[in-house]
Amino acid sequence: MRAPPSKSYTHRAFILAALAKGRSRIKNPLISLDTLATIDGIKSLGARVERSDDVWMVEGTGGKISPRKDTLIDAKNSGTTMRLLSAVAALSPNPVMITGDESLLKRPMGPLVEALRLLGARAECKGKDGRPPVVVGGGLRPGEVILPGSVSSQFISALLIAGTQVDGELEIKIDGELVSRPYVEITLELMRLAGADIRCSRDLRRMRVMGGSALRPIEIEIPGDFSSAAFPLVAGAITRSRVRVENLDFGGPQGDKRVVDFLRDLGGEVEVGKNYVEINDGDLEGTELDCKDNPDLVPPLAVVGSVAEGKTEIINVPHLRLKESDRLRVLAAGLGRMGAKIKELPDGLRIWGVSELKGSTVDSFMDHRMAMAFAVAGLVASGQTVVEGAESIPVSYPTFVEDMRSLGARMRLL
Repeated sequence: MRAPPSKSYTHRAFILAALAKGRSRIKNPLISLDTLATIDGIKSLGARVERSDDVWMVEGTGGKISPRKDTLIDAKNSGTTMRLLSAVAALSPNPVMITGDESLLKRPMGPLVEALRLLGARAECKGKDGRPPVVVGGGLRPGEVILPGSVSSQFISALLIAGTQVDGELEIKIDGELVSRPYVEITLELMRLAGADIRCSRDLRRMRVMGGSALRPIEIEIPGDFSSAAFPLVAGAITRSRVRVENLDFGGPQGDKRVVDFLRDLGGEVEVGKNYVEINDGDLEGTELDCKDNPDLVPPLAVVGSVAEGKTEIINVPHLRLKESDRLRVLAAGLGRMGAKIKELPDGLRIWGVSELKGSTVDSFMDHRMAMAFAVAGLVASGQTVVEGAESIPVSYPTFVEDMRSLGARMRLL
């Protein structure tokens, strides 16, 4: 099967195209509930978007973000849309409100909103304790901000992108350890494609963006998504099947290509080619997995740990509690209900593999990655597994069930 296009690249490509001066071409983007929220959002901010087969054209604003008064952007379930467009909308002279669904309204926005205020924007969180909805506008000025590195790399990406439109220099300093660093690297790669002037320290703890000049249009074909590819690869590993996932580029900065290393560490027999990963038979054994930079891999890897011989410990992922759900709690509850021996830790999971999982009804809490993880676990569970909240899967992987069925899985949407 082919890996679906990258969600992270798609979000950033459309947003940078919206800021560019001229017409950008984006080939084979991921069209999912999350990325459609971003596309609708950039339209609200003045970009024009057209489609011809698998190529999307974006006529950018040249940085002139001037939406009509009382503009409302619905980010739906997409934290990336909420965070990146909040910083871009801050460039507008008119206030823009950005909201989302019940899950998104629980996710933190305070550090980003405070940074936007320090840079001159009128910005506030309407929810309690720095939660959305947010209202932003008034423009940004040059300056220096300090952001926590432990909450969300999306705050950093948001300011980097908006900083290209500031008349002068924006400096970002990171306080503490930077989590999910590869996502910042994806942002930097696409910004350079658009001609942005960026200077970064080697550890990405200090970054400077020189704004004041228009971004150039971009032309890009979106690569396959390792985060999504992890689910069919894990399905192959736990069912002792041969699964090949194509359309994967190892040359880019996607951090989740580490799924190959993690599966090998767990005893999987993995073959890597020019544009594919293939999993074959292997004796799965527990090990320690540090997923600080790869939080999206934790759900499928926890499934592997549930059936691997011995103990698996997933560490350094406290930020998983701030995703679409508290993913550590939901994984522990759901896999535990299926018979896994699993302990929730403050910053990870400790799992003792069992010989067989049991079919059950499990709640994904409308979190797309939880739903896919439990569905994959159901492939090696006795009896039937019912995953509640599976309608969230199209947020990131609209063809998940279709792709799994093409590989032979007995799986269907109710």
